[in-house]
Amino acid sequence: MNRIFLLIIITISASGWIEAQTKLSLEEVVMLAKNQSSSAKRAETRKENRYWQYRTFRSNYVPQLELNGTIPTFTRAVRRVQQPDGSFRYLFLNQNTAQLELSLNQTIAATGGQVFISSSVERFDDFETDGYVYGGDPVSIGFLQPLFGFNELKWDQKIEPLRFEESKREYAEEMEQISQTAVQLFFDLLTAQISLNIAQQNVNSNDTIYKIAQGRYELGKIPENDLLQLELNLMNSRQSVAQAELDLETASLRLRSFLGLGDNQNVELSVPSFLPDFQVDENTAIEMAKKNRADAIAFTRRKLEADRDVAQAVGSSGLNANLFGRFGLSNQSSLDGQFNEIYSDPNQQLIANVGFTIPVIDWGRQKARKRTAQANQQLVEFTVEQDVINFEEEVLTQARTFMMLRDQVAIAAKADEISQKRYEISKNRYLIGKISITDLSLALTEKDRAKQDYLTSLGNFWASYYQLRGLTLYDFETGQQLYNPELE
Repeated sequence: MNRIFLLIIITISASGWIEAQTKLSLEEVVMLAKNQSSSAKRAETRKENRYWQYRTFRSNYVPQLELNGTIPTFTRAVRRVQQPDGSFRYLFLNQNTAQLELSLNQTIAATGGQVFISSSVERFDDFETDGYVYGGDPVSIGFLQPLFGFNELKWDQKIEPLRFEESKREYAEEMEQISQTAVQLFFDLLTAQISLNIAQQNVNSNDTIYKIAQGRYELGKIPENDLLQLELNLMNSRQSVAQAELDLETASLRLRSFLGLGDNQNVELSVPSFLPDFQVDENTAIEMAKKNRADAIAFTRRKLEADRDVAQAVGSSGLNANLFGRFGLSNQSSLDGQFNEIYSDPNQQLIANVGFTIPVIDWGRQKARKRTAQANQQLVEFTVEQDVINFEEEVLTQARTFMMLRDQVAIAAKADEISQKRYEISKNRYLIGKISITDLSLALTEKDRAKQDYLTSLGNFWASYYQLRGLTLYDFETGQQLYNPELE
């Protein structure tokens, strides 16, 4: 079934048509899970959340235009006021200040500093004298530059793009994990449906055999022990039907809940009749996993984060200093003057300072932080090295397991076919008295077990199929990558 038709099915199902549909294939269940399950919606939400987190990070490196102000700052109280001669007097103040500043700020990632240009205006009102005055800085240009310290902006530029790329690949992996869950629930329900069908067939078969055996017992052709065994078989098969009905209801509820289907939507599944036939090259599997998986990005990110922590510990352990400079124009109006007077023949202003912090005695705190970061860095390196080995081994193991499970499906299918024929032969031979009830019961048990084994092998194969896709983000059947950064 082509993918366009599947999408049509999914679209129609969302509008309620699926209520009339009684059969779903494995591929249809997987597509429904990816498109409308709550797990898919959560994965999509996490993807969007990480996108906006990345956008927030990017905004740290573009100019920021800000308007700051305090309107008003009202004071009506007794306060200490410094006099022109340096002395202080306590005076009653009844005044207000209003201030606005428009600034354009730009961070410098290479140095960790910041440059800005701003313009500000302020008005002061003295309600005791009914006077007011304007003041402000028509234009100012300045910078703030940390010296010798830790440059967080530079490290974020290295780490955050990796984290964002990792999140996109995690989304692709989550969709494959949703497929794996859908496969598991599909075969749980399929097994329950077939088990119920087998149980019902066994009831009919055992009931027929029991009725025939009653006539043969009355004629003295079989012992009472055989009749009792057949009656027990009939009772056990009826009990199996009751258990199978309960298992069916439970499995159906779980699948409907996962797919987001209503309680009134009856789901019947069809046994997958087609097995994809392709070879899995182990080297290709490892190559695709390293190229596509989120873990491959995470290995680099984790090492960079450890290096960053060491740089941060080193940067905060010695001399820390900040260089600040500001140059611009400043002016004020005359008492009760006009607002525009501050822009007429303003005065130059220059502000510069260097602030520093030098630890004198910290009782080994900075040294301990540095050594802790270095030890964690080594631990991360060792851990990543082992994780890389485990990463490759997991892919190799899954590739080999997939090829083995495909062979097992063929064997299980043949065993199921043989056991079904053997039971029919055994039943007919028992009815003509050629074999004992023990042989008939054994054939019945083997028939049911073979069917269960076949379904289990089929489920394991498809689970392995989607797990291999999830571990490599590569479709070996079509030769297409499941994650393409150019399309994200």
